[in-house]
Amino acid sequence: MTRPAISDVAVGQSIGARTVEVGRGDLVRYAGASKDFNTIHWNDRIAREVGLPGVIAHGMFTMGQAVNVVTDWVGDPGAIVDCGVRFTRPVPVPDPGVAVVEVEGVIGAVDPAAGTVRVDLAVTFEGAKVLGKAQVVVSLA
Repeated sequence: MTRPAISDVAVGQSIGARTVEVGRGDLVRYAGASKDFNTIHWNDRIAREVGLPGVIAHGMFTMGQAVNVVTDWVGDPGAIVDCGVRFTRPVPVPDPGVAVVEVEGVIGAVDPAAGTVRVDLAVTFEGAKVLGKAQVVVSLA
C-alpha cells in the first residue's frame, strides 16, 4: 500500500476500523514478547484478589492492536512519529472465549506545513472506551 498524500486527507475522514479478538493465547504470546508476566494477565484468582473482574489484557497490547489501524492505513509503521493514549478501563479476557475490542480511526488534524496528520482512535470494549485520548501523529511527507 502506498502512503496517502496529505492533499487527499481531511479532518473527520475515516481511515478505517477493525475488530480485534483477544484470547488468552494472545496474552501468553504478548507476555513472552514483552516480558510482562504480571499475574493479572494470566491468573483469574490473583486478578480478582486485586479487584479486577478476572484476567485482563495488557494495556500496551491493546494499544498496539489499536495502532495497527493506523499502520494499515499509512502502509509504513515508520511513518508514525508520535503516539499517546490514556488507559481508561481494563479489557477482561474470558476463558473460554475472546474479548472483542472495536477500533476506529478518524483524521483529527492536518498540518500541511509539517506534512503530518493526527489520527484519533476510538477504542471500545462492550461499548465502553478503553483507551482515552488515543492519538497517533503520522508523517505523510
